[in-house]
Amino acid sequence: MNQNEKPAIILEDPWLDPYTHDVQQRFDRYKKALKEIEAAEGNLLNFSNSHHYYGINFDTGKNGWYYREWAPKASQLYLAGDFNGWDRTSHQLEKNYRGDWEIFLPFETYKNTFVHGSKIKVTIHAGNGVVDRIPAWIRRVIQDPVTHDFSGQLWFPEKPFEWTDNHFNLAQNIQQPIIYECHVGMALESEKVGSYREFADEILPRIKNGGYNAIQLMAIMEHPYYGSFGYHVSNFFCPSSRFGTPEDLKYLVNKAHNMNITVIMDIVHSHAVKNLAEGLNEFDGTDSQYFHAGPRGYHEGWDSKLFDYGKWEVKKFLLSNTRYWLEEFHFDGYRFDGVTSMLYFHHGSTSFDHYDKYFKEGVDWDAVTYLQLANEVIHRFKQHSISIAEDVSGMPGLCRRPEEGGFGFDYRLAMGIPDYWIKILKEKSDEDWDIFEMWDVLSNRRYKEKTIAYAESHDQALVGDKTIAFWLMDKEMYFHMRVEDQNLVIDRGIALHKLLRLFTISLGGEGYLNFIGNEFGHPEWVDFPREGNNWSHKYARRQWSLADNKELKYQWLSNWDKALIHTISENNILSATGAKQLHMDATNKVIVFEKNNLIFIFNFSAGNSIFGYRFTSPEKAIYRIILNSDKKEFGGFERIDDSIDYPSDENQNINIYLTNRTTLVMKKK
Repeated sequence: MNQNEKPAIILEDPWLDPYTHDVQQRFDRYKKALKEIEAAEGNLLNFSNSHHYYGINFDTGKNGWYYREWAPKASQLYLAGDFNGWDRTSHQLEKNYRGDWEIFLPFETYKNTFVHGSKIKVTIHAGNGVVDRIPAWIRRVIQDPVTHDFSGQLWFPEKPFEWTDNHFNLAQNIQQPIIYECHVGMALESEKVGSYREFADEILPRIKNGGYNAIQLMAIMEHPYYGSFGYHVSNFFCPSSRFGTPEDLKYLVNKAHNMNITVIMDIVHSHAVKNLAEGLNEFDGTDSQYFHAGPRGYHEGWDSKLFDYGKWEVKKFLLSNTRYWLEEFHFDGYRFDGVTSMLYFHHGSTSFDHYDKYFKEGVDWDAVTYLQLANEVIHRFKQHSISIAEDVSGMPGLCRRPEEGGFGFDYRLAMGIPDYWIKILKEKSDEDWDIFEMWDVLSNRRYKEKTIAYAESHDQALVGDKTIAFWLMDKEMYFHMRVEDQNLVIDRGIALHKLLRLFTISLGGEGYLNFIGNEFGHPEWVDFPREGNNWSHKYARRQWSLADNKELKYQWLSNWDKALIHTISENNILSATGAKQLHMDATNKVIVFEKNNLIFIFNFSAGNSIFGYRFTSPEKAIYRIILNSDKKEFGGFERIDDSIDYPSDENQNINIYLTNRTTLVMKKK
């Protein structure tokens, strides 16, 4: 895009024309930032390689360890740990020519004391006193089981992890991502914190068997409070030690790749924990080192600190962090948390009812540039990697290349879809559902911007909210989920649970996401151990035995999830072009559409089952039912014969028996 050309997103959307200058400026700022980085460091990947300079790294040329830290306002730093008996004055760091603090430890002198597994901290003399801190770029921290104090830990395993994932074909796998959002610690049925290896050995096979081709791992970056779901990060280069060692995490990723499963990490660059002892806050004695000073650097809603994305060293820290997880742990990409909060000074606390809100009012342009750079790092470092934006605002261009006027994300989460399902389940009777509104909400998205659709995620599963299964069936799930137990509330709930999920995956986007356990209607919310529940793990787990039990109805939803994902995957529905509406019947609440040569039929009616229901097919042909939610194995009533042919007549009309609260998928024979 040259100066005389309008960005592509402007040419494609006339409503954006008044904002041509704003979009052009977005790209100009990105080019300027990139040029500055290239002038200083050669290229962007060199700039994002700073984890090999800062922190603790072994210099083979000098045969020893360097420890370096950026702390501009500190007056003195000392390295202390097991290696020197925690002497906080003996190992003083000096400022080098770059203005960074550093110390060199010769291998021959320290080979028996500066060893794998030993604890370490840095003592900082600054305006906030003399404080022991965890090095900012440390690769591992551990928590003392008695004092609960966190310390850095030297991590020099004698034998490096042996990767066997070189044959993993990410390019092919990511064409239509079907993502299983999951949390390692709460993935087991046992009332305990699960480990990386337990997840790899026990849960990955379930995910593979379910047909999912990607996992999205939450809470990987170290966080002091388990109950934060991993969103109050303290140590950005540390995989959480509560789930195991770095090698255990590598084992998980390696095994996933060998099962042809893409591994996406939930990355948190939108904010950081405010804790002084564990995190970055006031690291050099000021509140403005990594974060904005004063109120601008504090998120009241999240009780956390906000990065200054315009600062050179902050960009270096975060961009290196972006590269690090791809490089060190072979992650395949990221879901960026809290993008809306990053983009606006008001953090999204407004209604986005006018284009001015995207370009004129409270936009943090430094954050925009940072996200453009982060996406460039991701895609330059690892070809075919994936980046997903969690944004509720609908910012135009989020999933377009910078030269097109965008940010460079591959996908955005369709955050309006789960909100919509919850809204109608809460506020409307079944008879008042508006099929035209449903079609519009699921199919209306920005041109050429790919979307990950989902009916619900971890947000709806948290204590204080309700999953779709709970909105539909509530307390009846505790008493009427045995196969022989007839109950109208459960019948309705299971039927609609199936319809909403197929409607979402088939119409809502170019990718799909499900939160762990929701596919079989997990009956409990997620509530991590905390003082209010007497530190219980009862609700921080997944009850797989419910889905495995042939005497319970959860199996039906589990069976349905496998079947619908198989149908979607085998017929490349997510990667296909948009759906073509064939038939809309408001009276009977019937929606029929075609996508990639499949016919999707939904009857949302509470009671209308119609013999000889007629609709027009895309072409004169013979069709077969390949997916039928009314089958007994899915908790249905076997009212429809899907073993017979359904020929269209000379006018391309098809007649079927269409039962209430049923969805069918037909394919040309």
